[in-house]
Amino acid sequence: MAVEIERKFLVTGDGWRKAHGVRLTQGYLNRDKERTVRIRLAGEQAFITVKGVTSGALRAEFEYAIPPTDAEQLLQLCDGPIVDKTRYSIEHNGFKWEVDEFRGDNAGLVVAEIELEHEDQKFDLPSWVGREVTDDPRFFNSNLAVNPYRNWRDQLI
Repeated sequence: MAVEIERKFLVTGDGWRKAHGVRLTQGYLNRDKERTVRIRLAGEQAFITVKGVTSGALRAEFEYAIPPTDAEQLLQLCDGPIVDKTRYSIEHNGFKWEVDEFRGDNAGLVVAEIELEHEDQKFDLPSWVGREVTDDPRFFNSNLAVNPYRNWRDQLI
């Protein structure tokens, strides 16, 4: 089984901005609690991804490349609004960090993610990384599609 171990943090600085970004457009065919099915356009590439239940930083993940024209059509079938963001990849002390800068109804939200080989793997935080939000479902992209950041950003502590 393919497994994703991912930790997520709010971004507090702009040291990541020198990285090159790729525009991502994604929607959800299914946002069930037990599984999500995502369609993503990433620049010239496209993917369908199935993710299982999140348990801490761990969940099953299956991702497959699909033709971009198929992704464009599948995005029309998605449930709820489309999530629009730019993703930046940054290397820091041997790890790849991905920073997502959201647009549209999620504008103002910037989140950094790191994928790990095992849940207790040690890593150093870049200076521009703030509070961890791995366990906060408000920051799941599937939730941002239906309850965007603009609806609750003033409640963020």
